[in-house]
Order: sequence, then C-alpha cells, then structure tokens
Amino acid sequence: MAAAPQTHIVKSSLRKLSESPPRLGAILLSTDLVFEADAARLLDPEQAVLHVARIGFENPTTPATLRAMAPDLARTAGLLVPGADLAAVAFACTSASVTIGNGAVADAIHVGLPGVPIFTPSYAAMAGFAALGVTRVALLTPYLPETTEPMVEYFENQGLDVVNSACFALEDDRDMARIDDDSMINAACALDTPEVEAVFLSCTAMRGVDVIDRIEARLGKPVVTSNQALCWALGRIAGGRGRPEQYGRLRTLALPAAFANGIGG
Repeated sequence: MAAAPQTHIVKSSLRKLSESPPRLGAILLSTDLVFEADAARLLDPEQAVLHVARIGFENPTTPATLRAMAPDLARTAGLLVPGADLAAVAFACTSASVTIGNGAVADAIHVGLPGVPIFTPSYAAMAGFAALGVTRVALLTPYLPETTEPMVEYFENQGLDVVNSACFALEDDRDMARIDDDSMINAACALDTPEVEAVFLSCTAMRGVDVIDRIEARLGKPVVTSNQALCWALGRIAGGRGRPEQYGRLRTLALPAAFANGIGG
C-alpha cells in the first residue's frame, strides 16, 4: 500500500480587518426574499461590505407578529461578525421599525452592538425626504390596512403630510415579494395629485427598487423606497461616493447632517 501523502504547512500573512472597505451590518427577517439582492445593486462592494444576520419571523405581517420580534433583536445583533468594527447597522423591516418604535429598535440593537449608528427604513425614508426637501407624500404599502395605518400615523407624527395612501392588503411578506412591476407602477401613479411632492413605496420585502425610475419618469416627482433609502443612508455613512445612474433622484444626494449619527444620535 502506498504511503499517504504528507500535508505541508505553508506560511501566510493576514490582512488587518481595518484594511477592508467599511463594514455594514443588517438584520433581516427570516422570510425576507428581497433585501440582499437590492443591496447588491445599491451598495458598491468596493466602498462598503455588507454582513447580514436573520431574525426569526412568522407571518402574517400584523402589528402583533411584528412586535414579537423585539425580544430577539439584541441576540440577533450580537451575531453580526463579532470582533469586527461596523460603520452602521440596519434593521431591515419598515413596518416593524414603526410598530416596535425606532428608539426601542436602536436600544435593543445597542445591547448587542454598543455605540454603532442604527438605521431603519422608516428613519432612512425621513432622511430621504429631508434631503429631497419634500413634506407632502403619497404612501404605497403591500401590507394589510391594520399594518398600513401605523405607517401613516408615524409619518404624520414626524411632520409629513401623507396626502394619499393605499395598500395591496397582503399578509405574507413572501407574497409581497411577488407583486409585479405594473401593479406597483399603476398603484403608485394612481396616488399622485398636484399636492403630492414625492411617493414612498414602503416595505423591504416589496421590489420597489425595480420600478423607481419608471415611476419617476411618469410622475416627474421623486420616488423613495425602503431598500433604496436604507442602502443610500448606509452607503453614505460608510463614506460611499458612488452616484448610480439609476434608482432614483435620492441616490445623488448627501445624507443630511441631522441624520448622520443614526437613530437618537
């Protein structure tokens, strides 16, 4: 019998973690089908590296099931590349950020990741509206009415005028990911009136990034979506200088200084 070949140990040198582009973290729902693909388009990998962890979630998407995630936020945050410095962390669920509360989300994540700037889609959307200089918006969601109503209330409480709102009345976020382009475009355009200054497509599970430019072309008004706004804010925090030729007017703008430190910063 031939002797087994020897295994040789070879030398290597290790790069410092700090030699990589800035690192970002994101907490996704276990059922999310969309955010990672959108982030791959919206974040330049040469300017930022995105790491994700998933938090358990069970449909239907109602205020009660969204609030049920709150106790596990700190543990999930702690799973994000322990030992690495993160420039910012996102909780990638628009309706949960509103239902739980942005402040409570940030407090929970800071238990696992102290001191890191925290962003949510609802907070990033407010930053986007500030950057665009708009205060009167139309809101389109894929949610049930009882999940959409807190969204309207949140934006109104933040000083916006929600001129019109509509929802697709879906309860499963996996179905939200399957809404076709024409349905989103037609529903968003139907919300437009002379008073509306911008349209917000709410939900990280809805493929709103796919239709931003077509809606903007039809309406002549800016369109903000959950994933677009969140990745724009994260990219700017990481020092991103990219100016994509698509994905909406927002992508060309700077993050307002008032939002640069994240929720509560």
